[in-house]
Amino acid sequence: MATITLTTDFGRKDHFVATVKGTILTEVAQTTIVDISHEISPFKITECAYILKHAYRSFPVGTIHIIGIDAEWSPENEHIVAVIEGHYFIGANNGVISLIATENGPEALWEINLPDQTISSFPVRDIFVKVACHLARGGTLEVVGKPFNRLKDLRHFEPRITNGGATIVGNIIYIDRYGNVVTNIHKTLFEAYRNGRDFEIIVRTATIRTIHHSYNGGINYDLDKKKRHGPGDLLALFNSTGHIELAIYKSDLDTVGSILTLLGLKHLDVITINFL
Repeated sequence: MATITLTTDFGRKDHFVATVKGTILTEVAQTTIVDISHEISPFKITECAYILKHAYRSFPVGTIHIIGIDAEWSPENEHIVAVIEGHYFIGANNGVISLIATENGPEALWEINLPDQTISSFPVRDIFVKVACHLARGGTLEVVGKPFNRLKDLRHFEPRITNGGATIVGNIIYIDRYGNVVTNIHKTLFEAYRNGRDFEIIVRTATIRTIHHSYNGGINYDLDKKKRHGPGDLLALFNSTGHIELAIYKSDLDTVGSILTLLGLKHLDVITINFL
């Protein structure tokens, strides 16, 4: 039984998600459909790539991933299929694939070329689902496409090393439902340049000099509860994907707020790390 995942910016209000699922089940009834997310911010390529990159390895090899972000075809936004670590990714050539396959690139890359293919205002249903179902039935890529070598590269979203290796300049690439912000600075990069030095993380008007490994890492449980740090305190941590995340401990947009409300942060804002 094939597994097909869906990652889109469709939300839940409209009929789009149900239509895509219904079309898949009509084509291949014995299919497992898994929603990775339908709450990607509209057209946010880096946000989509972050979520999908850190979800797909949890699925078995051979899983088919449909990407419904910025999917309309154009001469500069071709429809493609990429094979990465044995997984199939079906979407538009908008940069998501290059951000997912940052280590070694796709093992195979094909441009979708279906018989009697026409331009559609709903390509996720009319194009991507057809390709996904073809693969789910055991079909080959040669039938639905042709080799492609013009993958759009968005590596300019990677962190920049400056000041002779003493500074890392990154960006906010994802904001979670708690209002915490995830940067594109990974622990491996941070440690590679730190070399045991002290550091400061600068974001807007705030400076942080400690990175924790959990959200409650800054709490000293040996102190009386009234003297401990707690909800509302600013912190940095290495999150579950290994990225540096900035957060408010037990943030709540209705009470203590979030780092977004505290510092007025937004997607792609700059984060600077200086090694001292």
